[in-house]
Amino acid sequence: MSAPVSRASVLAIYLCSFLVGCVLMGFEMLGSRYLNPYFGSGIGAWASLISTVLCALAIGYFAGSAIVDRQPTTRTIGTMILIAAAYMALVPATADTVMADILDTVGDGPTATLMASTALLLVPLTLLGTFSPIAVSLLTRSAGEAGRVAGLVYGVSTIGNVVGTLVTTFALIPTIGSRAITYYFAVALAGCAGILFIPFDKKAS
Repeated sequence: MSAPVSRASVLAIYLCSFLVGCVLMGFEMLGSRYLNPYFGSGIGAWASLISTVLCALAIGYFAGSAIVDRQPTTRTIGTMILIAAAYMALVPATADTVMADILDTVGDGPTATLMASTALLLVPLTLLGTFSPIAVSLLTRSAGEAGRVAGLVYGVSTIGNVVGTLVTTFALIPTIGSRAITYYFAVALAGCAGILFIPFDKKAS
């Protein structure tokens, strides 16, 4: 098990778990807006988006479990989140060019929509997917509480998923442009990274 973390670190990890969950699913909803002008918003586009999200999370979980074996820290997951924020911040300026290039070279079939979804979502959501397994490792002090901690982390993250999906779809998209929302998401992730970089446990170490 990892070394015990302070109460402040515990609260920071759970807060970031919620916020990362919000952004993760919120960005999936935005993905449909980026794809729509080029590939439509039908069931094929949604199948591509959902499949990409699930693949990204699977890769992130595997990568996070590998990082767990190498003395994970809050700084490690903060770095992952910061890189995801930087990638997300580039999306508004580059998405149209990428989507148009894929449409021109591959067409608008299943391969094209999968490529477009991958270009938008795979990297940032894979990085965000590393959060939960590392967070569980940091918060678990004994084997006996591993299940409870895992349930709490994934539960808080899933609540964030629900909030991110509903707020993005019914509140943000109708009132704010998709590109502006993407920038807000990037800022929120950068804020999470900043919280995780704070050395809460410095005195205890």
